[in-house]
Amino acid sequence: MKYMILTYASQQDYDGMAGKATGKPAWEAADFAAMGDFMEKFNSELAASGELVETRGLAAPVLTRRLGSKDGQPVVTDGPYAETQEVLAGYWIVECESFDRATEIASRLADTPAPESARATAYADIRPIVEGREELVE
Repeated sequence: MKYMILTYASQQDYDGMAGKATGKPAWEAADFAAMGDFMEKFNSELAASGELVETRGLAAPVLTRRLGSKDGQPVVTDGPYAETQEVLAGYWIVECESFDRATEIASRLADTPAPESARATAYADIRPIVEGREELVE
């Protein structure tokens, strides 16, 4: 079974990682390097176990474009969004034997090095990936 592990952040989080003032302590270069090292190791271990299908980090919310509709017409809104609005920051697709195993994998993300202010609001979602539309109505 395949699962998607989704992580979230805000523009404020991205700004902090870039060392910009945000009202929270800025990340030090060592914080960002430690996070990168952790993610490389985490991804390598998943690849070695054969459970990693794909992973990607996403660009800052300021670079986001949201498409909706109003009165039947498309409406495009460019970022940035409010600093506190959380958006998808990255994802992993894993293939493993159970939801519990996918949860175990995602729980390791709690060990990601980061300033405490960033760790305090970090979370991940885990969702099964459906293989066909018939699985959406079960």
